[in-house]
Amino acid sequence: MKATSVPQISRGTSAARFSLGYKVQWGVAALGTSIVSGTYGALLPIFYQDYLGLTARWIAIASTIYAIWNAINDPLFGYITDSTKSRLGRRIPYMRFTAPFLALTFILVWLAPQKAGEPAIFGWMLATMLLYDTAYTIIGLVYSALLPEISESDAERNSLQISSSLFGLLGTILGFLIPDFFRPKAGMSPSFVPLQVSMVVVGIFSAVMIIITTLRVRERPEFHEVDEPLKLGPALKYTFTSRSFLVLVAQNFMSILMQALLLGAIFYLADYVLQMNAMILVACLFVSLIIGVPMTSVLRRRLGVVGAQRLLLLIAGVALILIVVVPTPLIPICMVAAGFGLAGPQTLTNVLFAQVADEDELRSGVRREGAFFGVNALLTKPAQSIALALMPFVLESADFITREANQGQIMLDQPASALWGIKILVGLIPGVAMILGAIILQWYPLRGDYLQKVQQQVLDLHARKHAQQLARTSASGSGS
Repeated sequence: MKATSVPQISRGTSAARFSLGYKVQWGVAALGTSIVSGTYGALLPIFYQDYLGLTARWIAIASTIYAIWNAINDPLFGYITDSTKSRLGRRIPYMRFTAPFLALTFILVWLAPQKAGEPAIFGWMLATMLLYDTAYTIIGLVYSALLPEISESDAERNSLQISSSLFGLLGTILGFLIPDFFRPKAGMSPSFVPLQVSMVVVGIFSAVMIIITTLRVRERPEFHEVDEPLKLGPALKYTFTSRSFLVLVAQNFMSILMQALLLGAIFYLADYVLQMNAMILVACLFVSLIIGVPMTSVLRRRLGVVGAQRLLLLIAGVALILIVVVPTPLIPICMVAAGFGLAGPQTLTNVLFAQVADEDELRSGVRREGAFFGVNALLTKPAQSIALALMPFVLESADFITREANQGQIMLDQPASALWGIKILVGLIPGVAMILGAIILQWYPLRGDYLQKVQQQVLDLHARKHAQQLARTSASGSGS
């Protein structure tokens, strides 16, 4: 069903509001997804390169194939979920029934054959990465797509996203704590068994948390009973002709690149540059981030969603760049400031995508969150692959000495060039990416009076769809 004109404004409509209990149960899915993604992002580079001795060449090949698969699966699954019609909805079934598969594939990532040689380790890494990413993509897309559908209000969306962000941060922190507690360190047994057992527990816990959310959250029937899905061609046209979407994707690419580099290199920063417990550094980052997440609501009310996002990106960018130039003892302070700024990408990005989906619904006539989040992943997930390939190349170019090259023992006395390489990975490149993201948002059109007009028109359109759905239900009941 294609909308030929923008609906007229109806003043009697309003957005839904949710209880605290609902917001909590909404957020626990983020705990499940973030605990595996946090562990995966923090542990994968050091596990396969430093622990198992896989060279940068093999990791780069795996990253390239991984990026190609991402280019296919994200928009594909987004389009499929948008087009699904079922009694249980078009999103929830995928989320609920993929959760056990996510747990299984995540566990398999850490069971690589240690002494089988580089080709076998590479094959295991590649296969498990692709399977894990498939499951994570499906759940992540569905969960993100549900947010814009649940409420039309920026305030309620921000509130729901604050809940998922806080639970997500808890999961990410646990994703750092658990592998750091069980991973082999200097003076410890080189066995990976404790780490692998902990990964089994993490995978099962993740699946349970995701399923708990699906037991409470219900989809709005008007979006899968009244809406008629677009065919692939028109769907792509509406997606790639949205200026709002393209600007937001460009900014999000910078955020994803920053996050992947920061998470992937933070253990290196702690172990080799600061030579301190990694959890102290993680605490510096995440405590301020936890403080910053609820503060986004205050900044949103004062500056709007876009203004708040730009300010926080700039704060994070400057703080990360300073890591390269400040004396080593001051680096934790920079991480504190960066953590506060990261509250923007963590909390406000999905609110901005919800605005994009609203604007698109007025153009296309249907809710297409899956398509937007899928194409966004298509265009931004290569940033993760770039980060994954960039880290080993920068470290090798900087003469970093791996544990595997040092008979399985940590080489704390790294050359100065290696320490600079780590600072560049953690600070300079992510910081520049954040500042570029803030600049890019200057061209985001959904703000001010135009945003208010779009939001009111969407409320009116949803009221009409809801009335159509009730009429269909009434007619079906009368006919039976």
